[in-house]
Amino acid sequence: MESVLFPSLLLVAAYPRSGSPQHEWMQSPPMPSGTSTPFSVRLSPELEAVPPGGSVWLNCSHSCPLPVRSSLRTQLRQGKTLHGSGWVSYQLLDVRAWNSKVRCVVTCAGETREATARITAYKRPRSVIMEPPVLVGHKYTLRCYVTHVFPVGFLVVSLRRGGRVIYFESLERFTGSDLANVTLTYVMRAGPNDLWQPITCHARLNLDGLVVRSSSAPVMLTVLALSPASKALASASIAAMVGILLAVGVVYVRKYQAVQTQL
Repeated sequence: MESVLFPSLLLVAAYPRSGSPQHEWMQSPPMPSGTSTPFSVRLSPELEAVPPGGSVWLNCSHSCPLPVRSSLRTQLRQGKTLHGSGWVSYQLLDVRAWNSKVRCVVTCAGETREATARITAYKRPRSVIMEPPVLVGHKYTLRCYVTHVFPVGFLVVSLRRGGRVIYFESLERFTGSDLANVTLTYVMRAGPNDLWQPITCHARLNLDGLVVRSSSAPVMLTVLALSPASKALASASIAAMVGILLAVGVVYVRKYQAVQTQL
């Protein structure tokens, strides 16, 4: 079969302004020898996922028995702060960057240590919809809609016939910080083997080891798109078959009439 003609892609923001998180905390290195007040620092949760525009609380705890100075260093917008014995909780607001590193820095008896965490923001597509194929001329137009997804720059959209990929598009060139809607359009010519084969659309977010997959319900090609030559050949074959059937019918009628005359 002939394939891959005129793919196109449409991307629009789902909201004018509105990800899945991973945190990794690092235990502070051992205190140098001779230090009288060894202590450790931890920032938790170690992995946190938030939708774009959401908020999150991080808790920075330490084991220093003395009064300490503690601060949170991040490019994210900070909100409220809560204090307790040996811990401080920080609120982060309006998380839009899909991958953000956060550092909690604690100073105890002149020694400074820190722990880190990573926040990622993503949103699985609200829906992946495969539009019924449209026959235009001698080609089929396949169209897939992926709605309310983030971050779109890490999205790959693919079309499959049966279990085989017939086309895919990576959106890594898009760097928007909002939820987005994506429309993928692909034009193909189908052959006899494509009839009644399920065609599906698949959306995949690749987030540095975290893979989020969504797919559409299948659609079918139910009408074969024939070229002019194929149509002419099919018409000639049908005409020939009709002629044969008429000839056979005439022979049987004559035989029947001959038998009736002899009775």
